[in-house]
Amino acid sequence: MSRIGKKPVAVPSGVTASVDGQTVKVKGAKGELFFIVPDDVIVVLENGAIKVDPRDDSKRARALWGMSRSQLSNIIEGVSKGFEKKLEINGVGYKAAVAGKVLKLSLGYSHDIDFEIPQGITIATPKPTEIVVGGIDKQQVGQIASEIRRFRGPEPYKGKGVKYADEFIFRKEGKKK
Repeated sequence: MSRIGKKPVAVPSGVTASVDGQTVKVKGAKGELFFIVPDDVIVVLENGAIKVDPRDDSKRARALWGMSRSQLSNIIEGVSKGFEKKLEINGVGYKAAVAGKVLKLSLGYSHDIDFEIPQGITIATPKPTEIVVGGIDKQQVGQIASEIRRFRGPEPYKGKGVKYADEFIFRKEGKKK
């Protein structure tokens, strides 16, 4: 039994939600998103909250029940507040800068990396060694942050590279004489 699926998703003021069959459309101050709920799950809008229930007692329906509720919760939070991931750059000469719709990264390679900023994502660099990825879609924000991190992941000896702000890098001891 899904404990997270039992809880209805409250629709805050300033956010409008509509259920049309298996499609849930949510509109808020930051934008508009939709989610197509799987057929194994029933979705109903009642009393200012979205309620999710499984169609039957199959393992698949129970698995999709909690996932659907979490997706709807993330969509509502995204259109009302938005999501943000912070990345830090460590290393001598490593830096980032935003120029128009391109993120320019200098990460110790012989060339700079130009990362095209996709539609619906905002990237800011408050400091040359800090990158803030923001947007209304939690999955897309996480994916873009992961792609930026992948250009030069943190290494365990000196900690050089791109890492999440809240990530701990397990450090290894170097050679001994």
